[in-house]
Amino acid sequence: MRRVIRIALIFWLLAATAGMCAGEEPSKVSVVVGNFLPGEGGSPGDQASPLKMPFGVDFDRAGNMFIAELEGGRVHRLDAAGDLTTLAGDGEKGYRGDGSAAGGARFNGMHNVAVTPEGDIYVADSWNHCIRKIAKSDGVITTIAGTGEAGFSGDGGPAKQATFNYVMCITLDHTNEKLYVADLKNLRIRVVTLETGLVHTVAGNGEKGAPTNGALATDSPFVDPRAVAVDSKNRVYVLERSGHSLRLVDRDGTIRTVAGTGTRGNRDGPALQAELDSPKHLCVDDEDNVIIADERNALIRKYDPQKRTLTTILGQGRGTPAVQLSKPHGVCIEKGLLYVVDTGHDRILSLAWKSATR
Repeated sequence: MRRVIRIALIFWLLAATAGMCAGEEPSKVSVVVGNFLPGEGGSPGDQASPLKMPFGVDFDRAGNMFIAELEGGRVHRLDAAGDLTTLAGDGEKGYRGDGSAAGGARFNGMHNVAVTPEGDIYVADSWNHCIRKIAKSDGVITTIAGTGEAGFSGDGGPAKQATFNYVMCITLDHTNEKLYVADLKNLRIRVVTLETGLVHTVAGNGEKGAPTNGALATDSPFVDPRAVAVDSKNRVYVLERSGHSLRLVDRDGTIRTVAGTGTRGNRDGPALQAELDSPKHLCVDDEDNVIIADERNALIRKYDPQKRTLTTILGQGRGTPAVQLSKPHGVCIEKGLLYVVDTGHDRILSLAWKSATR
């Protein structure tokens, strides 16, 4: 029987701000799951969070939030009424359950989920080197990409017969027809076309290094491709953790660095002079701004492709209350809100988000 936990949602008035840059009034922050810290106005006696190292969230059309846990090994659904339901995973590490109800499945190091508007859930089962699907229709789990063994093979053929090596991030394009995959240890970005089930590489040649601006993406190396996201113009953003950079694969198939210097640091400003420190996840808003979870800096940053700037929007005392993040990982934009998975504090936060954040 599925365990349902009633979550007490803490609502703060969400201030719709005109901007979040330095010197402007910050947005107020809400806790969606978990608690504020004592230094943020929370109580030391607050009930412990029901989450265990959450890493990624996504939504269906009905507004249900789906949460993947790295250490907890479970996939949860948080509905609009505040009910948290465990949909998949028994909390143990392993690789089992295909062809059966997802509640009895086992995962190994999930990093995030990608959810279709209809409610099919795709799971990056990272240390099982595969992608799994929980069908909305019957709740059955299957593997749709990867064999469970680490390797690199299968481009041009069925994704179920291909091999991957640490599937760290998956994301759907705007048509929900293609699933982009950060295939970390293969140093590639790959795409699974959901209708045909075929897989191919769109960036990375398997060699380690920083790509040359203007080079063909499929002939270029990567340092550490942790996360991938696609904007409304079908441009592909790739976030490199130990490369401390944001790359862009343009529609003509070429690649270039758009933010970060390649060395770790914490500096806002012109994007190519700005600094990141071990960024781990990203998403794209309705105006094609890129939101970055900058993990070791404990910040949420924004890359503006029009202004070509990198700014800080949350963390290290920014926000109301003065929010302190710990190992932020997942970021997701949904219906005017930015959701932040504050992994080190086992919580999920939200704040008002205007797409252009002018």
